[in-house]
Amino acid sequence: MSALKDQSISVIGAGSWGTALAILLAQNLGEVRLWGRNGTAQLESDRSNERYLPGVSFPAPLTVVEEFKDTVTSSLNFLIVVPSHAFRATLEELANAIDQKGLSSSSATLLWGTKGFDANSGDLLSEVVEDVFPDIQTYGVVSGPSFAAETAKGMPTGLSIACNNDTRAEQLSAWFRTATTRVYFTDDMVGVQLGGAIKNVMAVATGISDGLGYGANARAALITRGLAEMTRLGCALGGKANTFSGLAGVGDLILTCTDNQSRNRRFGLGIGAGRSREQVVAEIGQEIESINTAKELYLKASGLGIEMPITEQVYEVLHNDVSPDIAVKRLLARDPKAEGI
Repeated sequence: MSALKDQSISVIGAGSWGTALAILLAQNLGEVRLWGRNGTAQLESDRSNERYLPGVSFPAPLTVVEEFKDTVTSSLNFLIVVPSHAFRATLEELANAIDQKGLSSSSATLLWGTKGFDANSGDLLSEVVEDVFPDIQTYGVVSGPSFAAETAKGMPTGLSIACNNDTRAEQLSAWFRTATTRVYFTDDMVGVQLGGAIKNVMAVATGISDGLGYGANARAALITRGLAEMTRLGCALGGKANTFSGLAGVGDLILTCTDNQSRNRRFGLGIGAGRSREQVVAEIGQEIESINTAKELYLKASGLGIEMPITEQVYEVLHNDVSPDIAVKRLLARDPKAEGI
């Protein structure tokens, strides 16, 4: 038996991405426990997640647990995949469950696949982890250009893991690596997190543009200048420039801006077509991370005096009821400048 088959992990969050990552992990690890806020009994009965990933069966090592406390075992390995607004509360619930079982959270390995910021403080999710688990030794984020359905079905995928612990980063990447999933690792947690968050806002921008019927030229320009905004803010906040030219940067940006599997792009398409924010959210029926992320990015950029004109106009459309047509006109009316970051 390989060393990986001796490992176990609990995946907290049974949406599309949490389930897809649980299926991926179950190809390598000996035991994967999946917990979701709603409907776990049905998941175990069906041995699939028919709501989010219909027709994709669970591998044998993947089991579903109904009680949150049962996600805590002596292995203390966790992957959190919940909406960003629920991230802190989930960590606090986990810390309490670990304490109640008489275990030490300092020994835990905590990964997450959530993309966004803390809804109340605007902090990076790594900062939330450090706040709730101040003594934890190993934590990291899983990101990259990856739609849940394609990953779960074993279609070729590239992922990136950023970890605070250099000696564990390569080991953790092996948990997710399969014959069809290529996994890279890095120590740039800031860059990987920002890439995963900013690309959602740019997907809204390209969706709005396409919803307005502005065509491929506009889409290409928005993606290119969106990458410039991502790199500009990311480096200012401590990320590395080469991270934004990799999977967690331009890779994820291209994916979410160009394919309608992206719920953030579909959200933008609906807004560009003239429907209200509430109407489009209801139609999609899943979390739209870009709504909060646009606000947090706008505040961060404004506070640092960093120009992010695309982000600013997405924020204006989503939070100040500026019409998409006006937002586009504002972008086009900006003074000419030399191209560069």
